[in-house]
Amino acid sequence: MRATWVFTAVTLLLIAGAVVAPFYVTPLKVLLVAEGCIVAILILMSVLYRSLIRPVSALINGVDLLREQDFSSRLSKVGQWDADKVVALFNDLMARLKKERLRVREQNHFLDLLIEASPMGIIILGTDNRVMMANKAAVVILKEEQLPGKTLGELDTALGAELATLEKGENKTVRLSDTKIFRLSRLSFMDQGYQRPFFMIESLTDEVMRAEKAAYEKVIRVIAHEVNNSMAGITSIFDLLSDYFAESEPDLKAAVASCSDRAMGLSRFITSYANVVRIPEPVLSRVDLVGHVESILPFLRDMCGETVGIVTMFPDVPVSVDIDTTLMEQAVINLVKNSVDSIGARRGTVTLRISVDPPVLEIIDDGPGITPEAASKLFTPFFSTKPTGQGLGLMFVAEILRRHKCGFNLSTSPVDSLTRFTIRFK
Repeated sequence: MRATWVFTAVTLLLIAGAVVAPFYVTPLKVLLVAEGCIVAILILMSVLYRSLIRPVSALINGVDLLREQDFSSRLSKVGQWDADKVVALFNDLMARLKKERLRVREQNHFLDLLIEASPMGIIILGTDNRVMMANKAAVVILKEEQLPGKTLGELDTALGAELATLEKGENKTVRLSDTKIFRLSRLSFMDQGYQRPFFMIESLTDEVMRAEKAAYEKVIRVIAHEVNNSMAGITSIFDLLSDYFAESEPDLKAAVASCSDRAMGLSRFITSYANVVRIPEPVLSRVDLVGHVESILPFLRDMCGETVGIVTMFPDVPVSVDIDTTLMEQAVINLVKNSVDSIGARRGTVTLRISVDPPVLEIIDDGPGITPEAASKLFTPFFSTKPTGQGLGLMFVAEILRRHKCGFNLSTSPVDSLTRFTIRFK
């Protein structure tokens, strides 16, 4: 409004000067009038600058601040009531934007810390279905140092393949060949108007293992108690019958002896299950892994017989590990026996390989291998791939290795068709 009055005053002054000047102008007066007009115009131009140019310049500066997202700066008042109202409104808007951006940044920072510290693996995909972000837990679980930029199908892990098959909103529980169990979930969130998919990988290994262990321990104890109590009386009766028919009925004595052997076999069978749940806590000592395995090689070679050969690939330097030598010896013997059983009657080779850094023991055989269907069930209680198996061997080995806090897995490579049981020591 003030700018309009200024422009009006300038216009009227110029018109009045043009009308009055012819009646009063003399050469000297012309000079004075001209100088007066110039001074008046300069004064009016100064007022014009303050009234119009400064408010427009302030608005331009405000637009520049918004463009650069500089919400900390403020506009100064220009001394004009209507323009100062706009400046005050703009400054209030900038303060609100600064406060909101700070709040969003704090929330995002907290969310980033929460995601990074979460024990649950979290993977966020971009619009091109490539990994945009993955936290530390996801990197550790998937064993992929460079996750960003890859598609889930490009991940060289069993979990990566399982994640790639998940549909939106789907949950799946996966058991891997190294006894680890994960719950996989695919969800989505809105980001800039688009639905962005993300995955959660939750480890259930400890919870499921504890539940399974408590369940089978209880079942085994109850069965062992009931069966062994009954077997004690039954075998005593069989012994009495055997003595009674010793001379008069040799055929009956043989039948009774056979029944007694079967009863004792059942008792030993149940006792072997009970022994699994009575594995003692390991007493750790620092030993050379190479020397420890070499000490049981004669027994292992004798166990393999003539058709299965043992090949060793040991380093020339000691490999120090903290183990319970008795329990680890039993674990290695069980694993080699499993390899020999898988090879069967044909000729084959069992390879024992030890690596130095990190300490790793591998038992490798060229048997028929493990089917994908069996791979996820190998370490579950009472599961066996052998027709007459009890499902105790691998369960026993897994329990020993877990108590040693060793990492382990059993798999058949599609490249060379060799089956490897890998033990990773702490």
